[in-house]
Amino acid sequence: MTTAFKLGFIGLGVMGRPMALNLMKAGYAMTVYARRPESAVPLLDKGASVVATPADVARRSNVVFSLVTSSADSEQIALGANGIVEGATAGTVLIDMATISPLVTRRIAHALSERGIEHVDAPVSGGPAGAQTATLAIMAGGKLAVFERIKPLFDCLGKTVLHMGDHGAGQTTKACNQLALTVTAQAAAEALTLARRCGLDPARVHEVLMGGVAASRVLELFGKRMVSRDFGQGIDTRLYHKDLGIVLDLAQESGLPLPAGAVVKQQINALMGAGDGGADFSVLIRALERATANGKDGR
Repeated sequence: MTTAFKLGFIGLGVMGRPMALNLMKAGYAMTVYARRPESAVPLLDKGASVVATPADVARRSNVVFSLVTSSADSEQIALGANGIVEGATAGTVLIDMATISPLVTRRIAHALSERGIEHVDAPVSGGPAGAQTATLAIMAGGKLAVFERIKPLFDCLGKTVLHMGDHGAGQTTKACNQLALTVTAQAAAEALTLARRCGLDPARVHEVLMGGVAASRVLELFGKRMVSRDFGQGIDTRLYHKDLGIVLDLAQESGLPLPAGAVVKQQINALMGAGDGGADFSVLIRALERATANGKDGR
């Protein structure tokens, strides 16, 4: 058992659960909290301790990971009633790996610092597959000395691990990542819809695109699902809706026009309105198909 760190993990969803398991595989003791008790069962089976509140996690840990859905969730977990702030001692490190607002991140970090608690924002890219295989890209913000101290933990979770700057820099980097991802997915959806409308086999067009300069991980992953109409795997569209909201808020704050990002946000709005918020983001192609005059391509 590795003894330098006593770990806690809050948020055992499709990303958090395999990440926590990978940390346990590396030999770290683990205490967890889950709003849905059944999500903690795989960790309990491996020897983790399950407690009743985030504050209880902090009381038993010197490094706490948090990976919940929204900015409000992260703030509640950190600073709310029975939150980490109520159980942590000075020197405890909170690593927030959710994708949330940089502004909220800085607010949380400031509030914790007044209690001597360290904060690192470390959102990830790589999806459920990257979480399972410990090949995530991790972009961190916060004090460099704290990052260097906890980097061995990040190395259990990802292959690309970079310190991006002060508090909020990790979240800003993730916003840039999500902008590039969603706009590229929109381009894939448009190309494959055009191919179908022109009478071509989208699967063969996808194969050709993957052999040329247009090839990308986004085209490979989401394009394949668009072709096969497999919208049941991956990350929910509703989460990309949240992420692009963060992106466009940052753009407004910075006085920067993001026309492509704004268009994709409108496409996602249409998907949310059609009840596709729980489908994989490759369902983006449906928004284009539904927008055609007769909708003959939409299925």
